[in-house]
Amino acid sequence: MAPSDLRRPYKRPQLSDQQRRRELSLKRQEQSRDAELQARRLASTLLSLPPEQQPSDPEPEPSSSTDYDLRDASKLKGPAARKWFAKQLMLPEWMIDVPHRLPHDWYVLPRPAGRRCFVVSSDGTTISRQRNGTVLHRFPSALPHGSRNRDGSGPPSYSILDCIFHEMDQTYYVIDMVCWKNYSYYNCSTEFRFTWLKEKLAETKACDPPSYYHKYRFSLVPWSRCDLAGLHNAYAGEVPFIKDGILFYNKHAHYQPGNTPLALVWKDEHCSQYVIDTDSKGQVPSHQQVVLELQDDGKVTTSDDPPVVFSCLNLDFIQQSGLQSGCLLRFAIGDGGLTIVDGKLERADLHYVGTSNRARAFADTYSKIMFQSMARGSPLRIDDLVASISSSDDEADTLDVEMAV
Repeated sequence: MAPSDLRRPYKRPQLSDQQRRRELSLKRQEQSRDAELQARRLASTLLSLPPEQQPSDPEPEPSSSTDYDLRDASKLKGPAARKWFAKQLMLPEWMIDVPHRLPHDWYVLPRPAGRRCFVVSSDGTTISRQRNGTVLHRFPSALPHGSRNRDGSGPPSYSILDCIFHEMDQTYYVIDMVCWKNYSYYNCSTEFRFTWLKEKLAETKACDPPSYYHKYRFSLVPWSRCDLAGLHNAYAGEVPFIKDGILFYNKHAHYQPGNTPLALVWKDEHCSQYVIDTDSKGQVPSHQQVVLELQDDGKVTTSDDPPVVFSCLNLDFIQQSGLQSGCLLRFAIGDGGLTIVDGKLERADLHYVGTSNRARAFADTYSKIMFQSMARGSPLRIDDLVASISSSDDEADTLDVEMAV
């Protein structure tokens, strides 16, 4: 791409209030909370949920609030368990507008393809749990107190890592840290967590090849400042895993359970095999499909907080179809598409397809729906990210990074 292209500021129609919500999230995290208690209860719950309990088994969801105390979460089953555990991970929104000050306030890293999970080491064992609460692996590791012969003489402690398990090379790729030897990192900035994580992992032998007391290898996902060179490395650099897009973390963000606009995911066909969602047969549907949650009043909404209303179903249709509040429903977006006015959804041409897979915990988020819609028509491209970085940094004058793969 020509240098003049790199310096051109990037302009797109406003599709959401993602930037405003990023600013609000940074303000809200200033409110104090008991991070030590949060981490201790999460570790206890992740370790104590019986492995034979499979949250994917259908069970009626309680009508009461699903905002359960961490100490009670081990008793949950079915949809309630899936929702609770999924909310404990810090989940990125999909990038539908380019954040301000990318090279100054953001880190960028390649996202490994695989299963997102918490890894907890404590009392001589290590357990990994997926987003739905099911045990992925129970194994010995070189993490603190992660095996019977590891730190056995020291005081009891627990550590919690946020990982992606990459099936092909049987490796846990670490993307974040929640707790290390009883010390909580919930209220620490991304800048601090990433730096400390690198140092702490280096102190252990967790990144060594597997052995009898260390069944799976751990590896830190490389991160860097989101300047032109950092973006190039994340996008086109060689990595030992299959990529599934790129992650962006705001350097000032605390570890916030649930979806947050302070962490973003972006992908295109060069850094991911799956840019546009496919159906159960692996085929790209002719029309975009979305999953929304049915509310008491017939509205169908996203899983955002607050939720975004996409439409309202006829009450007679709801009764005739045997649908209940809380059901996850699949819709196709018709030729009328999505109408966005001033960053807000005004109308959606929805066509009912059926109920969603019961293993799902949540409806789609607004950012995912919009990213998928953009990917089918006017996607956010790598050149757009480069132009945005260049417009807020003088780096384009001295560095010409080629983004070809």
